Amino acid sequence: MDTSLLMLVAALVVAVVWGLRFGSRLPSPYFRRSCQGKGWRRAFPRASKTEIRAFLETFVDAFAFSRREKLKLSPSDRILDIYRALYPSKWMPDALELETLAADLETKYSIALGAIWSENLTLGDLFAHVHGYEPGIASA
Repeated sequence: MDTSLLMLVAALVVAVVWGLRFGSRLPSPYFRRSCQGKGWRRAFPRASKTEIRAFLETFVDAFAFSRREKLKLSPSDRILDIYRALYPSKWMPDALELETLAADLETKYSIALGAIWSENLTLGDLFAHVHGYEPGIASA
């Protein structure tokens, strides 16, 4: 293996490890926000902070976003809008984020995302379904 190929492989490994460790940034409309924790607590007053954070970590992990940015997401954010902000062109290949989210929800919460999916599904709607809250409680 020549030196340039070895350096390229090393750079790719570092990039993957960095991405796994620190995650990527949320798309700019979401990244620029302040903390949305109060919105989550208002929408789900019976939910614990731990439940909310664990749910949001499941979502940001599926999209490979940084966990530090999880509370910039609001219960009224539509999942498809976040996806489209990440992939504005329908011709852009994705990294199977929605499929990863579906698999993670099945594993962690025994929820089939396909059974509840709609283009208007919000993070709050999904949280309500996952934790057995009344659907639509987070509608804003």
